[in-house]
Amino acid sequence: MDAVAGLLDGPRARGAFLLRSLLSPPWSMRIEDEAPLTLVPVVRGTAWIGMDAGRSPDEPRLEAHLGDGDVALVRGPRPYTVADSPGTPPQMVSDAVGACRAVGDGPSPLVDLGVRTWGNDPDGPTVLLTGTYPLDGEVGGRLLSVLPPLLVLRRGDLDADLVSLLAREVSQDRPGQEAVLDRLLDILLIGALRAWLDRGDAPGWYRADADPVVGHALRLMHHEPARPWTVESLGRTVGLSRAAFSRRFTELVGEPPMSYLTGWRLTLAADLLLEPGATVGSVARQVGYGTPFALSAAFTRVRGMSPTAHRERAGAEAGAA
Repeated sequence: MDAVAGLLDGPRARGAFLLRSLLSPPWSMRIEDEAPLTLVPVVRGTAWIGMDAGRSPDEPRLEAHLGDGDVALVRGPRPYTVADSPGTPPQMVSDAVGACRAVGDGPSPLVDLGVRTWGNDPDGPTVLLTGTYPLDGEVGGRLLSVLPPLLVLRRGDLDADLVSLLAREVSQDRPGQEAVLDRLLDILLIGALRAWLDRGDAPGWYRADADPVVGHALRLMHHEPARPWTVESLGRTVGLSRAAFSRRFTELVGEPPMSYLTGWRLTLAADLLLEPGATVGSVARQVGYGTPFALSAAFTRVRGMSPTAHRERAGAEAGAA
């Protein structure tokens, strides 16, 4: 598995929330569901999306105008608003427990319009899709860790047929439809991510993947995480001295080789620990730790909890979902 495949291998929608909205101005929806990741494709018309500022200075308020064929990716848990324009006050609020309520005492302006469809006008000029799902698995968590809070792909950045196909399927009610929609949502997300990675603002490790030396080292780490890699052995394998390899890797990726390898091993471990029948010992061997204790110590140091606690928390969250 290379670095890119490892990033894109995470999304696995299971019963994802999918909705089509048919809208005429004025309309505005505030989303407070704290979902890890949401896709908002514009099938027709235009929209505005604005994300609240976070608690720290490096989390400013973000906003973007969306046109026909654009797709927005929203990384939670910060609240955001989708509206016809920035000046339209929210009419509906979707909260963290999945409830949707009207703002104020009046009746809801958005009503049920059919299978997975709602809005204020069946013939409205704007048609939006919303696809929301938690990513269960720490490889998915790695994806979330590199995505910006709000990412917009413009029409032409990705295959327009992906949005069209999801739009055609979302309002159908056929046997196995949820599975079809889950897979289509995953494909759209992966298409959007590939388009983003091809842009200049992609993470440093992605650009490093194309480097003949550092890219080779990244692929070695990803294909063989259990090997007892050292900076010296990696440098020797790719044809550089220890110092030259370490310097080049750190400059391109943004962190030293062993730091990156530790993060990747623990990311894989976190995912493998959730598989049925997995033990700390079996996972330790798969990701390059000689003993269960060594994996547990590294996992606790980096992630702030033991492998057992990680598994118990994931199980509790799955049971509550």
